Amino acid sequence: MRADVIVVGAGLGGLCCARDLALAGTDVVVVEARARSGGRVEGMRFDDGRIVQLGGEIVGTVHHAYLELAAELGLEIVPSYGGEAGENGYDMLDGAHIGEDWLTAADRACMDRVEAELQRIAATVDPADPWSHPDAEHLDRLSVGELIRSLDPTWLAYRLFEAEAGAAGGLGIERASVLAEARAAAAVGGVLSSDYEQWENLKVAGGASVLVDALEQDVAGRIRYNAPVVSIDVATPCTVTLATGEVLIAEVIVCALPVGPLRNVAITGVSSARLGSLHRQRQIMASKAVTVLDEPVWTRVGWNGLAVSEHQTGGYWVQGESTLSSLLGPSLRTYIDMAPPGVPTRDLLAGIERLCGPVEARAVLWRHWGSDPYTLGYVTAWEPGDLLAVGPLHGSHEPPFYVTGSDHWAAGYMEGAVRTGRATARTILGQPPVSLFVEP
Repeated sequence: MRADVIVVGAGLGGLCCARDLALAGTDVVVVEARARSGGRVEGMRFDDGRIVQLGGEIVGTVHHAYLELAAELGLEIVPSYGGEAGENGYDMLDGAHIGEDWLTAADRACMDRVEAELQRIAATVDPADPWSHPDAEHLDRLSVGELIRSLDPTWLAYRLFEAEAGAAGGLGIERASVLAEARAAAAVGGVLSSDYEQWENLKVAGGASVLVDALEQDVAGRIRYNAPVVSIDVATPCTVTLATGEVLIAEVIVCALPVGPLRNVAITGVSSARLGSLHRQRQIMASKAVTVLDEPVWTRVGWNGLAVSEHQTGGYWVQGESTLSSLLGPSLRTYIDMAPPGVPTRDLLAGIERLCGPVEARAVLWRHWGSDPYTLGYVTAWEPGDLLAVGPLHGSHEPPFYVTGSDHWAAGYMEGAVRTGRATARTILGQPPVSLFVEP
């Protein structure tokens, strides 16, 4: 089989790239290892008819590419969990709290001080070229935890920063690069990812999987499902070999695979420097849990459903009217893998009960993205030193080999997939480039 362009991977980035190429009249084929599209965006119909999101779910006002695409597709954007009435929850080891009355003035002042310092650093970072920063080596090797400790934090404030990192499925403050955090903020006009009112205040009505469904319709007939790729040869022409032995031929290859599964694909014809940069990236090992309830139990105690936790739960946020989402990041992956059957679910429900009293769940649905063979992770990990190690070839193309997807951008993995997917299509089509970043 022959095409102008072969896109490897039907995740959000691959679909966006293929859609724009197809609408421009390009003969494009997408090969996807799974039996579905969407990658780390996945919806599932529960037995009562509700659609739950097992992967990507939320965006914010700073995520312009995603919002522009949703508008093009005629999709409605609605408030996310931020529209819930009530106060935040805190499931701490020494007690659960609704609201912030238990925090001292010193705790709040410390948190403000840390956020101000991160914003100050972000203002000095070029998100397109963080490697050129005059203090790049120091900032990349400096962990967020080290930065916080240098600002004389209260013990409780330090614990809250760590709990918030865990609730976002992150590496934890001691394993996160300051330069990477600053770059993410700089990429969206200086807004820190901890500002949920701008990073996580919106979603597609019906769930993120609705957007995937709309993209899939626009590339109908062009996607080959159940077609894992084992090798790519970038030449004239390029070839893609499937696990079945079938060889596909194209003039251009777009690689839209997450960096973990990409390591299992043999690639020839691409420089060792470019492959080295791709293979050096990491992904966070995380799981997502969705607790399906019959009623919004959080409302009975004035809780808004959003909580951070120091326990084995990862925290909570409201996905739907009677549904809570949770992310369990790297610090909890070993706990999940070693726990007897049913224990992670029991502990997740126990966390909700500490915050609002007894609950009866219809189900707790799990998606272990870290062990999924076609994902091998959840979002890009930037540990101290990683940005410098990956280097300025990050996200670059080596025609006729192009890369796209959430791993190749900084600020939100659904936004990154959309923005890089569409930008890659423009590059292939010879159209004027657009900035990947938002001006402050």
